[in-house]
Amino acid sequence: MAVSTIELGSGAGRASGANRGVAMLDFILRVVAIVATLASAIAMGTTNESLPFFTQFIRFRAKYSDLPTFTFFVAANSIVCAYLILSLALSVSHIMRSGAQKSRVVLIFLDAAMLALLTSAASAAAAIVYLAHKGNRRANWFAICQQFNSFCERISGSLIGSFGGIVVFVILILMSAVTLSRRP
Repeated sequence: MAVSTIELGSGAGRASGANRGVAMLDFILRVVAIVATLASAIAMGTTNESLPFFTQFIRFRAKYSDLPTFTFFVAANSIVCAYLILSLALSVSHIMRSGAQKSRVVLIFLDAAMLALLTSAASAAAAIVYLAHKGNRRANWFAICQQFNSFCERISGSLIGSFGGIVVFVILILMSAVTLSRRP
């Protein structure tokens, strides 16, 4: 006579597997955000263009460091990128130990702080990029993008990467919050 046993479980194995999947997605999104913020910082930090004026000895120059907003943008993207690289260690630990709660709470707070820093830098830079493209007749600020086309293309592209990083941070924060809320 064969004896069979039925084990009744609480489904913890499935929850652990789901948390591991979320942790892996968290790791992948952090790598994507690293690429986006690093590319934004490099693109903005290496942006400059010179145009000749009447002779070759007199030139107009546009450089990212001429505007403090762009300098803040490069610094903020660099800080956020460094934070993301350091946070990969916690992300890997969440893959190994899917039940970690305290480190997820810490990541939510730090991710929110980095989101605020990145949003402020990208928004300030977006305002300057808008002025570079459109100008402001009332303030007598002329659009420079007709003359400095390459400069404007690079700074606009840099903004795209930074705003992509913002979207990834929002997703990371929401994922961590949902993961913590499913805990018993």
